[in-house]
Amino acid sequence: MEADRDAVPDNEGAPGLLFVGAETLLEVLQAVKMSKPEDLGDANGDADRGDLSGDLRSVLVTSVLNLEPLDEDLYRGRHYWVPTSQRLFGGQIVGQALVAAAKSVSEDVHVHSLHCYFVRAGDPKVPVLYHVERTRTGASFSVRAVKAVQHGKAIFICQASFQQMQPSPLQHQFSMPTVPPPEELLDHEALIDQYLRDPNLHEKYRVGLNRIAAREVPIEIKLVNPPALNQLQTLEPKQMFWVRARGYIGDGDIKMHCCVAAYISDYAFLGTALLPHQSKYKVNFMVSLDHSMWFHAPFRADHWMLYECESPWAGGSRGLVHGRLWRRDGVLAVTCAQEGVIRSKPRVSESKL
Repeated sequence: MEADRDAVPDNEGAPGLLFVGAETLLEVLQAVKMSKPEDLGDANGDADRGDLSGDLRSVLVTSVLNLEPLDEDLYRGRHYWVPTSQRLFGGQIVGQALVAAAKSVSEDVHVHSLHCYFVRAGDPKVPVLYHVERTRTGASFSVRAVKAVQHGKAIFICQASFQQMQPSPLQHQFSMPTVPPPEELLDHEALIDQYLRDPNLHEKYRVGLNRIAAREVPIEIKLVNPPALNQLQTLEPKQMFWVRARGYIGDGDIKMHCCVAAYISDYAFLGTALLPHQSKYKVNFMVSLDHSMWFHAPFRADHWMLYECESPWAGGSRGLVHGRLWRRDGVLAVTCAQEGVIRSKPRVSESKL
């Protein structure tokens, strides 16, 4: 299953890596560049997204997650953004598969969990076909299976469960971490400029940062406490960043916000497991094996949410990561988990910059 996955290119790495030494410092900057619909998200929301009905719709809705129907329960998806590895971004496949599954259920049910396996590398040169199997349609819960196919072979399989909204007196959640709001953090242009002004930054990384600054991806990220270059050897397997979809989605489609969150959830996720090891090991192969999500409360994916990521374990050439997406008002909206293959080799003794 792993043989046809791509190795991580030197100095660029997989799209999910976040601050794992000077080489993969560049990766995160590639990204930086259940109630009524009116109750979606937090009350104070995003001040700059309050009324954008005349703004351009998010490219995630109009392009990335806009599937072409071919037959009943059969759809074709195309690609908007391709990572430097020239393999399909896993979040795109998860998001498109959830779009396909959601089209097969009624309006009054919404996804509460999904469990996926990446079985082959995706080819960005051809579209992806999504076939939905209506496994079960019940009074409260419905289950759908989705298979993503290229070149006649499955590249991805997914099970998604949907539920009618049901009130419950039994409720609890963890507390949201206390962090600066996104308005107080650097955007990607300012963060890139900060690193470029560091006199110790090697010239080859200056070239890479300038190249990344010219790219666009359909999500925005603001890092919480981004480390200085001299702090990269003392990182814990934890990170947090604010994230939202670029453009306007609106608050009328709960299903689409969940699909956008599925896309977002895979970005810069697995790299959390590498953070404590970046000074001693260089990654030459990293791919996602599986991805799971649980949806707890309504939210708007075009409003800032805090993505809290941590890796409780790594070993056996694998890494495990957990994630929580928090609304600004402190409500836990989504929980994520992922395991991936991580192969590395010891670093040779040389300057890191």
